[in-house]
Amino acid sequence: MVHHYVRMPPGDGRDPETVRATETSFEVINCVQAHQGATLSTVANDLGKAKSTVHRHVRTLEELGYLTRTGDELHVGLRFLKLGETARTREDEYQLAAEKVDEFARKTNERAQFIVEEGGYGICVFRASGDQAVDTEPRVGSRMPLHATAAGRAILAFDTDGALERVLERQGLPAYTGETITDEATLRTELEETKERGYAINRNEHIDGLTAFGAPVRGPGDEIIGSFSISGPTHRYDGGKEDEIITILQGTTNELELNIRYGDAVDS
Repeated sequence: MVHHYVRMPPGDGRDPETVRATETSFEVINCVQAHQGATLSTVANDLGKAKSTVHRHVRTLEELGYLTRTGDELHVGLRFLKLGETARTREDEYQLAAEKVDEFARKTNERAQFIVEEGGYGICVFRASGDQAVDTEPRVGSRMPLHATAAGRAILAFDTDGALERVLERQGLPAYTGETITDEATLRTELEETKERGYAINRNEHIDGLTAFGAPVRGPGDEIIGSFSISGPTHRYDGGKEDEIITILQGTTNELELNIRYGDAVDS
């Protein structure tokens, strides 16, 4: 298995020693997480750093509760649970979305998720699986490309706050499969088509064999809060199945938007 961990970007004029120490700590955490448990030697080798250097960071992270140890193996600490829950419950709209994700998955028997944009990436905030769902990415908390996913393109097509520019500037348009759109002009055309139809389609662009549909979720001022998406094996979406999924997607999204705008008045 190939493990991927996030290397932190270089400092931007801040104190280089302070910045670098912080970056190294997060690189250690990301490396341990990517391996789903790793020894000190593995982390040092992956990061290309001396074991003594890594050990200092590990010891501090253990004392703070962000890393824990089972024998010789390091794991991400449970203290991150509180941070993660705080992040995804900071907006009332996110809690309303959680209920709809569960409902969406039950109605379609597929995998449903609610995504928000942060820093040019899509972050999976809530996820639920129906009886026929295929267990693929994204996991809750994971980052996903906006240009190569239905949820992401639903955000990019309707966003007016510079999300597309953040994507182009920070990570570009890398390919994930042979079907991924990697040309800016082609992507902009696809986003215009998405806007016209009201929802986004991703056929095998992020994961081979997987099709997804995404729709934007708007707030009271028509700002884009995030997006809903549903995904499943491409072969399932033929005939009337695709139309059925899209109808449920749009209906669920509309219900959430009404709840966000009017709250309890919708149910009265």
